Amino acid sequence: MWKRKTPEDEQKAEAQLKAEEQAKPKEIEFFPEEPRWSFDEIILPQSVMDQILDVANYPKNSKQVFETWGLQTVYKQSRQIGINFYGAPGTGKTMAAHAVAKHLDRKILIVNYADIESKFVGETPKNIRKAFEAAKASNSILFFDEADAILSKRVTNMTQAGDVSVNQTRSVMLMLMNDYQDFVIFATNFISNFDPAFMRRISTHIEFKLPDLDCRKKLWQRYIVPTMPNNIDIDELAERYNNISGSDIANAVLMAAFKAARQNAERVDKSLVFEAVENILASKNANKGIIVREVPESEVPPEILAKSKEA
Repeated sequence: MWKRKTPEDEQKAEAQLKAEEQAKPKEIEFFPEEPRWSFDEIILPQSVMDQILDVANYPKNSKQVFETWGLQTVYKQSRQIGINFYGAPGTGKTMAAHAVAKHLDRKILIVNYADIESKFVGETPKNIRKAFEAAKASNSILFFDEADAILSKRVTNMTQAGDVSVNQTRSVMLMLMNDYQDFVIFATNFISNFDPAFMRRISTHIEFKLPDLDCRKKLWQRYIVPTMPNNIDIDELAERYNNISGSDIANAVLMAAFKAARQNAERVDKSLVFEAVENILASKNANKGIIVREVPESEVPPEILAKSKEA
């Protein structure tokens, strides 16, 4: 006997279908993209730029090194090159990866661990394989951002099923790196988390530090464009703040400009830039658990107060 479906039946069927879909591993696809930055657009210390260019010109100089000079007799995997950019956030690591791809006139395929991680056993290694295959098929530069999540130390005392899965992922990654005859670029803020096995298999590790005085001047000049009315002294800014990154500088100029626009100001006053930088530094200190507050004169020891007034 046929029975009409009730709204409750339809809701149950829909919920069951949804549960079945959620129980299936998500199919991951990788799409290469055009590089967004070139070497002309990034500002780095010359020593860092030289290290990057040494590697970026690897294909151009391969014939001379391996054939003319004969190094192919001892270096069998001559087309395999791994590069790791490591250092503080906002220092240009991702931009440099894009610049390498642009220098080589190739697309870049970006892999973030959050995109490939799966709760299903065996799916994360499968997704990593797909990334390598997609890069090879599209002749793209393979770039793993926040690579410490993938290249971290393997678990030695396995107590959970998840530990086995982590080690399986690391083993597959090692195998793929061994067999892959092309560029792989990694970027990390935490190189100390890398497993020694991965450290050995990456040809070059390049440290990205916070910009020095010369780089800070160039960065401020880059973002304080001539068309923006202002009374900003770039030398003063560069000397006053020595513990900021390139992205901090970019954000400070942008926030100062928007505040000036909201206030209907005719120009971006330097005080707004100072305020923006101070806010950025305060948030960084808060993130590190450092609390900064102004100390009233009444709480300052007399000998320190006297010295500060003399200065």
